[in-house]
Amino acid sequence: MLFHGFFKEYYSKTGTFLPLFSCNFTKNVVLLQSNASFDCKKMNNLQTYIKMKRLISTLFVVFAVFTAMNAQEQPLLKTHVETGDVEGVLEGTLAVYKAIPYAAPPVGNLRWKAPQPALPWEGVRVCDQFGPMPPQPTRPGRTADMMSEDCLYLGIATPATSANDRLPVMVWIHGGGFQTEWYGGDLWNHLAMRGVVIVSVEYRTGALGFMAHPELTKENKEGHSGNYGILDQIFALQWVQRNIANFGGDPSNVTIFGESAGAISCSILCASPLAKGLFHRCISQSGGSFAPWSDKPRSFGMDASQKGAEQQGLDFQKHLKKKNLKQLRQMDPMSLCDGNVGFAGFWPCVDGYVIVDDQYRLYERGEYNDVPVIAMTNSDEGALFSPPNMTAENYQKTIAGIFGDWAEEAQKYYPGNTDDEAWHGFGDAFRDLGFAWPSYAWVSLQAKTGKSGAYAAFLAQPSTMSFSQDPRRRGVAHADDVMYLSGQFLTQPDKYPAEAALAEIIQQYWVNFAKTGNPNGKGLAYWPTFDESKPTTMQFSNGASLIMRPNREQIDFIDRCYKAKREQAESQR
Repeated sequence: MLFHGFFKEYYSKTGTFLPLFSCNFTKNVVLLQSNASFDCKKMNNLQTYIKMKRLISTLFVVFAVFTAMNAQEQPLLKTHVETGDVEGVLEGTLAVYKAIPYAAPPVGNLRWKAPQPALPWEGVRVCDQFGPMPPQPTRPGRTADMMSEDCLYLGIATPATSANDRLPVMVWIHGGGFQTEWYGGDLWNHLAMRGVVIVSVEYRTGALGFMAHPELTKENKEGHSGNYGILDQIFALQWVQRNIANFGGDPSNVTIFGESAGAISCSILCASPLAKGLFHRCISQSGGSFAPWSDKPRSFGMDASQKGAEQQGLDFQKHLKKKNLKQLRQMDPMSLCDGNVGFAGFWPCVDGYVIVDDQYRLYERGEYNDVPVIAMTNSDEGALFSPPNMTAENYQKTIAGIFGDWAEEAQKYYPGNTDDEAWHGFGDAFRDLGFAWPSYAWVSLQAKTGKSGAYAAFLAQPSTMSFSQDPRRRGVAHADDVMYLSGQFLTQPDKYPAEAALAEIIQQYWVNFAKTGNPNGKGLAYWPTFDESKPTTMQFSNGASLIMRPNREQIDFIDRCYKAKREQAESQR
């Protein structure tokens, strides 16, 4: 229609007819040129002839520019990685690659070994389907046929139109207690549309990802075992460094971010010498790894050394009635990871290789990967974990089991004199022990010993939408934060106006941080780095505003508990 109007205007001014064209632009410009040449022989007006030639030349220039601009705006749907050519699918304005293998399938003799390079392929690999979930407990919507030990894939969502765009990169590590969940749950397209390349990585979970065993330690040349899932994450970050430029990403500007076990993974990576230089910023949503460790199998609030994790591996072997590692390697993967196995709790261990020591002590000494960090927790994390049938009577036993000698004092901060009070008391204690205190320890230690900015956040937005369905919930439950990164609220602004507005704010902060290492930007409330003596925690509730550190008395109590547990564990080594 643009050119149609142009031709009509030209005819009205010159009296010379030019044939109008249809949608086939190239064909009709050629036709126009031939017709113009024919008409020029009949023209006596030399000036008109010159104008015609100029018009034709202009049309070819316009066509060339239009074609170049149109091609330039196309998402990067085909590219190359170190193992072959890949093709993505178009989702809105994004090119999405749903399953690129970053490592060889960890099957057979590669079970319980560090990840190995992916195998090359011939031709073009079409990445239009997500890879399988790692073997894990089955449940509605998560059936065994959706799972496979061949699970080391990653997904990419990129808004880039050229491999030369060099956009910031955000690498997502999913949660699930190191036992469950999947990289394909969300590629955070709404973040990608703001000008970043999103990468979501899968890693081994459960026994396949985190079982240590004396035989595994013996066969390893570095003398360690366990932590295979963390090694997968590091291997994926190395892949990103080598390949992400082909998706328009900048390997010198990588942010890792994760939720729950993914946030704990981010914390571990921030202290692992193996991950040094592989990323440049970190966002933690509900998680950190700052508990002390002992030489016993892991318990709540006390991590395990490799020795303790090896004992757990031997207990697992005995539980399965197997004689040795060879027999364990011959088992079907679901027989090791399904919910009916009757043995769980595998977790990263202090192996002296991936995790070199108590991370609290590492941060006190300044021995960590010093990058800018955002650490956020939710106001009612424990609502997702508090037992529905919690009573005042069994609460006393539960608190005694968790806090030991500190149980009596604990009830001052987490009372449970009635059934309702007990339900909330357990949830709040779980929140602070598992999520709020590790996040506080992280930002407070980095503020003291680091050079990079540490930012604290607290999500407290009231909402009827939550992963916790218990009517007693009174805040933001664990995992609810992920809805502010996805389109859950943004696509329903009429139904969730406050949440949608907050999602917009949080995503702007997150993307600003990924781009520059500083969350601040035009139109956003100013967010300073953490200082516990000042209101520097950004509270997200009907907007963004600064508050003092939330739940201060409870967190200080947990801090004293962890200090005592740490000193006791260290005295017994």
